[in-house]
Amino acid sequence: MDTTARVDHSMNNAAYPSKVTSKTSLSSVPSTIKSNSTRSTLTLPSMRDRSELPTPRTEGEILSSSNLKAFTFNDLKTATKNFRPDSLLGEGGFGHVYKGWIDEHTLAPSRPGSGLVVAVKKLKPEGFQGHKEWLTEVDYLGQLHHKNLVKLIGYCSDGDNRLLVYEFMPKGSLENHLFRRGADPLSWAIRLKVAIGAARGLSFLHDAENQVIYRDFKASNILLDSEFNAKLSDFGLAKAGPTGDKTHVSTQVMGTHGYAAPEYIATGRLSAKADVYSFGVVLLELLTGRRALDKSKPGIEQNLVDWARPHLGDKRRLYRIMDTKLGGQYPKKGANAIASIALQCICGDAKMRPRMSQVLEELEQLRDAKYGSASPLVDIRKASHAVPRSPRSPMRVQPSPRRSLGAAAASPLPGYRTAQVH
Repeated sequence: MDTTARVDHSMNNAAYPSKVTSKTSLSSVPSTIKSNSTRSTLTLPSMRDRSELPTPRTEGEILSSSNLKAFTFNDLKTATKNFRPDSLLGEGGFGHVYKGWIDEHTLAPSRPGSGLVVAVKKLKPEGFQGHKEWLTEVDYLGQLHHKNLVKLIGYCSDGDNRLLVYEFMPKGSLENHLFRRGADPLSWAIRLKVAIGAARGLSFLHDAENQVIYRDFKASNILLDSEFNAKLSDFGLAKAGPTGDKTHVSTQVMGTHGYAAPEYIATGRLSAKADVYSFGVVLLELLTGRRALDKSKPGIEQNLVDWARPHLGDKRRLYRIMDTKLGGQYPKKGANAIASIALQCICGDAKMRPRMSQVLEELEQLRDAKYGSASPLVDIRKASHAVPRSPRSPMRVQPSPRRSLGAAAASPLPGYRTAQVH
């Protein structure tokens, strides 16, 4: 049975994930499997947003039309100090990620410590699936450019060697900041900023001329630059969306348990609304500081969606599931609004979930309403009936996300566990 690989590895750069997972087929993994997913990667001058994505059919066409730098294997050996252990950033089922240096202008390898810092992903040589995902990533990130998608600088296809060269993201993954032991807690304002950036990335993919379904949205695939701007990484599972009057594409179920939408797991029918469900799960992780799946928790608490759902629509109970690392430093109205958005995103009926563009609009309204950092703050030490009343904000209160997105009934979902899907 193909199970989710889980690798613990100490790294010389604490910003990068300490656990990296390989992808697995959800259809072959029992729902009780736990996955602590994480991924590593990579910043550069931004390019103009581009949403045109031709669909070349052969590997040669993909590589020739990618607008990426073709590195030799020797180039990347030089850039990473011959893939030495002290250059290692992360490790997982797909292979290893190393820190490297290239010249900012010529993109030629440079000596360590000089030039542009990059992250080099070196895939394991065996396995057709790894090559397929490598090619998919070149295809999508070679042609789609947006400030909230990680930049792919180049690739290497040299004999059996398959490598990818990304911009380096100094703050590592969202997963590390939320779950790594000893990590500094993220403030409410930063959590909202990350949610908005990630929503922009998904909205761009969904609204592109040729729709792209990301299919593996999770905290470990959200990377952060030095200012906590979020960028989506790892497009190995990305899939072209339905065309014409079709509502979905049928495909092998791949992704990550706990994040994957229930209708996709059950039927293999994939739509952009599956990404919306995954986004809702990440919103819950931002609210609660808990993983999508955690086998160390008792009973229903192992599955974040099952545990959190009853609290999301009740303003008096929400404080019970809020991340204690926030220390009560979050705005009550903002938290309630995020909870309402999350509840709609994880709705069991995919048709009732909002579009990502609607979710993005609501999140930006919360930021503009100063719910991102201003008082009132919640005192989590008090019982819900004793929570202090919020003074009226001088800003005009924005419409309730629940009203503007449409009330999404919270139908009970089966306790799907985290693992990865294709």
